[in-house]
Amino acid sequence: MLEGKQLILATKVYAQEKRSLSWWYTLSTLCLLIASLTATVVMPYLALRIAFSLLSGLLIMRMFIIYHDFQHHTILKNSPAANAIMTVFGLYILAPASIWKRSHDYHHQHNSKLFSASIGSYPIATTKGYLAMSRKERRMYLFTRHPLTILFGYLFMFIIGMCVNSFIASPRRHYDALIALILHVAASAAVIVFFGWASWALLVLAPIFIATCIGTYLFYAQHNFPGVVFNTKEEWCYDKAALISSSHMTMSPLMAWFAGNIGLHHIHHLNARIPFYRLPEAYAGIPELQTATTTSLRFKDIRACLSLKVWDPELQMMTGVPPIPREATIGRLYTAPVAGNKR
Repeated sequence: MLEGKQLILATKVYAQEKRSLSWWYTLSTLCLLIASLTATVVMPYLALRIAFSLLSGLLIMRMFIIYHDFQHHTILKNSPAANAIMTVFGLYILAPASIWKRSHDYHHQHNSKLFSASIGSYPIATTKGYLAMSRKERRMYLFTRHPLTILFGYLFMFIIGMCVNSFIASPRRHYDALIALILHVAASAAVIVFFGWASWALLVLAPIFIATCIGTYLFYAQHNFPGVVFNTKEEWCYDKAALISSSHMTMSPLMAWFAGNIGLHHIHHLNARIPFYRLPEAYAGIPELQTATTTSLRFKDIRACLSLKVWDPELQMMTGVPPIPREATIGRLYTAPVAGNKR
C-alpha cells in the first residue's frame, strides 16, 4: 500500500499537462462563456435570457478552476497569451492574481493546521478556544461560517475579502484589487445605463453571484465535512492533510464538468500540479486515492457540512456550537464593569 512520499511520487506521472488539451479547454470554455453572456443580452425571450444567465454562472465557475490551475503553474506555464487571459479573468471575477495566488498557496501549505492564520481558508477554533472568545469574537467567528455568508460569497468573500480587505492591508502589493473593483463598478454602471437594470441583473449580478456562491460553498465543504481531521503544527503531515482533511465531493458528470473535477479535492491537495482534466485519471489509476471521505451536493450532506462549527480535540471531530457555561457568562458580566474602570 502506497503512503507518504511514495504516494506523492506515484501521482507525478499524472502531473504532466497536455499543452494542446490545456489550450482547448481554456479557449473552448472562454468562448462558451462569452457566447452565453452575449445570449443573455440579445435573446428575445426573458426565459431564454434567464437560462443563459444561469449557464453563464456555471461557465464562470469552470473558467475559475482553469484560472486556479494556471495560478498553480499546473497548465500553460510561461505563456504570455495565457497570462493575459488569466489576468483579465482574475480582475473580472474579483480574484486578482496577486491576492488569489498568495492566499491559495498559503492554504495548500497550511491546510487543516490548528492555530495557523486563516489566510485563504475558513478560521477553525477549538471548543476551548471558542469558549475563551469574547461575545464579539464569537459572533464574528460564527458570521464567517454562517450559511448566509457563504451564500453571499460574491459580497463577503470576493468583494470584501479578496478585494477591499486585501487592498486596505497592502495597497502597493494588491493594487490590482482596486483595479478589479473599479472595473466591476464601471462595467456595472455601463450595463445599467445602456441596457437597464434587468440586463445588469442577468448579465452581471446573477452569473457572478451563482459562480461565487457555489465556489464559496465548495471551498468550505472541501475542508469542513463530517470526518475531517485537524492537527497541531507538530502533528501535521502534508499527505495526511490531503487525504484525510480534504474531501472527495461526488458529483454528476455534468456538474463535475462545470466544476472542473474539483470534487477530487483530496488528489489536488496531494499534488497540485495535476491538471484538472487528469484528476479522474489519477483517481482511477491509484487505488489509495479511492478511500477519501466523501461528501456531495445533496441537501443532507450540505446541511451536515454547514452544521460544523468548532474542532473538539477530545472527540477528534468537528461539532456544532458548544454551549456557553452559565458560570462563565455570569463571571464575565460581573467582572466587566470592574475591568472597564479607569483611574
